[in-house]
Order: sequence, then structure tokens, then C-alpha cells
Amino acid sequence: QVQLVESGGGLVQPGGSLRLSCVASGNIFNIYNMGWYRQAPGKQRELVATITSGDSTNYLDSVKGRFTISRDNAKNTVYLQMDSLKPEDTAVYYCVADDPSRRSWGQGTQVTVSS
Repeated sequence: QVQLVESGGGLVQPGGSLRLSCVASGNIFNIYNMGWYRQAPGKQRELVATITSGDSTNYLDSVKGRFTISRDNAKNTVYLQMDSLKPEDTAVYYCVADDPSRRSWGQGTQVTVSS
């Protein structure tokens, strides 16, 4: 099994930045894709960004140009750099990792964008 632990969430003013981190442990050798989802109160969970083992990336349209996903394989870590944050980015952010048998989820980290 793969365990994922997120960190880096918090309260930030509109226009500010945060960097989320997600450290993977356990059976990590077969992980290929990693990514971030988010879920705002009363809304469905949505896929924010993904990164493949070859470092190809994809983004939700509403975060393109503001968010950047990256991974450090030596540290078993995936990052989400979030700039120019907006109140509508407020949500719980979840890290995910895919291996051939399953998708693993982290416990989530709260991001609140408010003045």
C-alpha cells in the first residue's frame, strides 16, 4: 500500500501564494501518475492537476497559469505551487497516487483564501 501525507495548507489572502507538499511512503516503486484534487463545501470533488512519471502535466482550466504541479522522485514528493489565489480556490486539497492496482488518497489539507 501507498501512504500519502499532505502539508502546506492554511489561510491566505486573495492574491497570495501557498505550496502544498505530499510525501509518499510504503509501496511507492510502481507509482506512475500523481495529482491533486480539491473539494469545496457543497461541491463535488474536482481534479486540479496531474503529473505523470515522465513529468507531463495537466491542469483544471480555472487554475491554468496560476498553479504548478511538480514532483521530486528522490524525495517521493509531489508539490502544488498555488499563486494568485482566489476565494474560489478555498477547498480541502487531496493528494493522489496511482499504481497498477489502485489510486491512493491522502487525508487532505485545508486551503482557505479570504481577506
